[in-house]
Amino acid sequence: MKIATKQNQLDNYQAKVVASTASGFGLENMDVMFLSFALSSIIAELHLSGTQAGLISTITNIGMLLGGIFFGILADKIGRIKTFSHTIFIFAFATAAMFFAHSLTAIYICRFIAGIGAGGEYGIGMTVLAESFSKEKLGRVSSWVGVAGQIGAILAALLAALVLPTLGWHALFLFGVIPVIITFFIRRHLRESTTFTNSSKKQNGNIKQLFATPKIAYQTIALMVMAIVQIAGYFGLMNWLPTIMQKQLNLTVGSSTWMIATILGMCAGMMTFGWILDNLGPRLAFGIFLTASAIGVYILTLPSNVWSLIVVGAVVGYFSNGMFAGYGAIVSRLYPTEVRATANNVIMNVGRCIGGFSSLAIGYILDHYNIMTVMIFISTLYIISLIVMLTISNLKAANFKNI
Repeated sequence: MKIATKQNQLDNYQAKVVASTASGFGLENMDVMFLSFALSSIIAELHLSGTQAGLISTITNIGMLLGGIFFGILADKIGRIKTFSHTIFIFAFATAAMFFAHSLTAIYICRFIAGIGAGGEYGIGMTVLAESFSKEKLGRVSSWVGVAGQIGAILAALLAALVLPTLGWHALFLFGVIPVIITFFIRRHLRESTTFTNSSKKQNGNIKQLFATPKIAYQTIALMVMAIVQIAGYFGLMNWLPTIMQKQLNLTVGSSTWMIATILGMCAGMMTFGWILDNLGPRLAFGIFLTASAIGVYILTLPSNVWSLIVVGAVVGYFSNGMFAGYGAIVSRLYPTEVRATANNVIMNVGRCIGGFSSLAIGYILDHYNIMTVMIFISTLYIISLIVMLTISNLKAANFKNI
């Protein structure tokens, strides 16, 4: 294997790891986003109520939680690479199976199975990264994978714009089979890390290890709270704020224009966050971004025209989702090899499952209160995450450096 001669250069194998995990995460996010773009068509075709339509995402999130737990444990027991490719197969074929779903029950089943696969993929990919790079680079390479996820969202938007008007929503989901190609690359070019194969622990993948002592249990629960806030803020921004601006502030902006501007801001935030995390430590990195996110939601009430709204959306996206990839980096360092994949999947998928309900909460607030109450709600969530983050002792610069 070719050895890197410069600090920031990747050797051949590391490049393959980044390509595999980034592609897997990007295409997984593409598959997940297909539902967002196709939902209105599904509602119209099957004459669904709001509750029935909302349950599709809820069932997907439940599948992610169960898949995250199961495949995280499996990856710690039998290996990351084999399990990683299995998760990609599952969410790819379950997504493509939506082509044949002509009833609400069939859609629920397909999305639940797709959620199981998608829930397993993220944490295992982050674990493969963590065991292929030095800890000093982990924030940056995790950011690359996070950006790939946003590229997957853009790809989903482009495919939806091309396919939905001409071929319908069933055809859109057929593109979900594309990630299968990645599995052949993974099986052929990636191998288990020496970190994993040399592990002599006998309790690999034991979920009890996440709560083995009061200190570790608190750390696990605190990270879950942070993940919940992260996902809640993301869904709140992407699902509701364009509507809020249009209806409450009488501004008109296309959802695709808003999404592209916000995604570009998120990508820039991820790359910056990774650098800060690696060079200045997690407390400063999360502290800056959580504080800016708590303040930033209020500036969303300031735009007076479409262009200022787009700029503000990009700025808020920069801070609110710039942190996303950092969770995989810190979880991978805070937990030992024998439970690393389990920790990544359990913590992040608890965040996905519970945080995903923020859309429902924001809808309720808008029905009964006003836009400022929504901003207070979202801002309070970020403040809670900031306080919780500061109480995790292993995130102190001195402690984290030695992990």
